[in-house]
Amino acid sequence: MTVSINYPDSLPLPIRNGYQVNHVSPMMRTELDTGRARQRRRYTSVPSIVSVSWIFTQPQAAVFESWFRYGLVDGAEWFNARLRTPLGLESYECRFAEMYSGPVLVGKLLWQFTAELELRERQTLFGDWSVAPEYVEFADLFDLAMNQEWPPA
Repeated sequence: MTVSINYPDSLPLPIRNGYQVNHVSPMMRTELDTGRARQRRRYTSVPSIVSVSWIFTQPQAAVFESWFRYGLVDGAEWFNARLRTPLGLESYECRFAEMYSGPVLVGKLLWQFTAELELRERQTLFGDWSVAPEYVEFADLFDLAMNQEWPPA
């Protein structure tokens, strides 16, 4: 499914205060009479829930509420938004898990909104990078070595 609705470019990204990514559990656990438990994978594709807050100026708050109501049909539609995860600042398909909270007047003329966004997919590296984690951990060093130290062809 391709999502065609985008978070408005004129609006700022969520603030860091309270920003949190939580993953929905992909496993099922059954407690046995013996005291042991049995675990198994329930799903291969699970969403993540991201807690976000925005601080908007008055015009930005008006744009946000209008976009939520009319662009997202009161928050029911999926949309693309740039969000920060351990993979970096990337565009993700998401939707509002419930109605946002706010606006709350903060400062003199700013408005704060908070919400939980459901990301369609859990954010992980593509493929099984666990067999060679040093390639991920030292990617910046490898990039410098290849682009600055490697002899030109």
